Amino acid sequence: MLDWLRHYRRADLPGDVGAGIIVAMMMIPQGMAYALVAGLPPVAGLYASIAPPLLYALFGTSGAQSVGPMAIIALMTASALGPLAVPGSALYGMLAGQLALLSGVVLLACGLLRVGFLANFFSRPVMSGFTLGSSIAIALGQLDTLLGGAPLAPHGPSVLLGAGAIAFLLLARRYGAGLLRRVGLTPGAADIGARLAPMLLVLAAILLVTLLHLDQRGVRVIGAVPSGLPQPALPLADGYWQALGKPALLIGFMNFLIGMSGAQALALKRVDQRHEKLHTNRELVGIGLANVGSALSGGFPVTGSLSRSAVNFAAGARTQLAGVISALLLAGALVLPTGWLAPLPLPVLAATIIVAVLGMLDLGTLRTAWHYDRADALALVATGAGVLLLGVESGVVLGLVLSLGAMIWRESRPHIAVLGRIAGTEHFRNVERYPGETEPRVLLLRVDAGLFFGNLEAVNARVEDELEAHPQARHLVLVLSAVNAIDTSALFGLLELNGTLANRGVTLHLAEVKGPVLDRLRGSALLQALSGRLFLSTANAWDALARDGS
Repeated sequence: MLDWLRHYRRADLPGDVGAGIIVAMMMIPQGMAYALVAGLPPVAGLYASIAPPLLYALFGTSGAQSVGPMAIIALMTASALGPLAVPGSALYGMLAGQLALLSGVVLLACGLLRVGFLANFFSRPVMSGFTLGSSIAIALGQLDTLLGGAPLAPHGPSVLLGAGAIAFLLLARRYGAGLLRRVGLTPGAADIGARLAPMLLVLAAILLVTLLHLDQRGVRVIGAVPSGLPQPALPLADGYWQALGKPALLIGFMNFLIGMSGAQALALKRVDQRHEKLHTNRELVGIGLANVGSALSGGFPVTGSLSRSAVNFAAGARTQLAGVISALLLAGALVLPTGWLAPLPLPVLAATIIVAVLGMLDLGTLRTAWHYDRADALALVATGAGVLLLGVESGVVLGLVLSLGAMIWRESRPHIAVLGRIAGTEHFRNVERYPGETEPRVLLLRVDAGLFFGNLEAVNARVEDELEAHPQARHLVLVLSAVNAIDTSALFGLLELNGTLANRGVTLHLAEVKGPVLDRLRGSALLQALSGRLFLSTANAWDALARDGS
């Protein structure tokens, strides 16, 4: 804790201060917009942007991470709370805090118990599919607000405001940085300036509504934003713990995955990585306590935002002080009068959300998976479709099951190669890929996977097939150089194979058994019952069985 502060350098201060100011400016429209996605009053997004970064600065390990509201987590919050309470009601707000509290406790417990490795079960395609489906779902959910009414009965001024806002944001994203470079800004400053387009849009929209009195012409605005800091409170609603348990667990892991992936991506870009030694379990604690802090201060589940963290990094953030400065500036903005935010039109906030989430669409992973591994591509598409058709939780569970199912399917059908000796060497390779020398009496089979109950039948079937294809074989050598583990079922399977082969006049040998595997086999009956020998290398087995004519 505070390791970064003990080693703080004065040279880092300008970058941290500048980044803190810029991210605070981003957080005003982003925080309010994502609170609307979560079904909460806009001010809840600002509340969720104060305590979380302060707590993350104490316990987190990334100097560039910007912790606060995030679009996908806001959607998951709305999906979890929608069946339980009316959005915008007092109960709904309390349940949002309770959900943040539970997800934070889950992450905190995982960090203290050092079980961060569990998050690795969410594969990259599942994460991409989740992002794809969630982004489309969020964008579709904002259409009514963007149009100022139902899609079949749009409100004219609202449509103009929303469409104009989308056009402005897209143009700023495409041409903003280049235009700012032409007027003399450095590439880094131009990129940051382009990313502040949403804040400029908010100010322009407020001015336009005020001057033209668009709120009196039917354009919906956010209305009064309470001033003052949130009052600390423990959000506890009896009777909802069980209903919030599963979504809290899922949101907690997604919080960690999203935050950790962003932190890792930025850490790799750091030239001086003195401050960027990330610790998985400390990140769990940091993000967990950030969610607890959000719960106690009127917020909802939060995580590290990749887009906001990228801006923080590009703006010069060197340590967690940048996040502290952002939080303090937002706290100051709430202490000051907030009436200037009241005329902010909701269609503009909807446009901000739509452009932000559509920018998260990642079709590159789908293309890569489609060409590289169709099973992963199927998991990606199924996750995205599941999120859209079945809901966030069901979509993620479906993708996770398909991803793990594909892994089990691959492991249950291990690659097994017939080996031959490369002429003039002691190297042995797959005879289907290399011209290798073989001996009719000796069959060399290399198993390229761990042996466990799930693939035992497939291995036995392949052994039988190869023995039928090599009827003269009197020695079967299992080359286990790629086998990292043999479970109890596989151990019994090898014992049975040993006996079956002996009855057929075929001797079973083992070669290149890894040290940890061999240590466990020494305590079993296999080595004593083995009809053949244990060889250090495949070459040793070849010399003993093929060349010597044994």
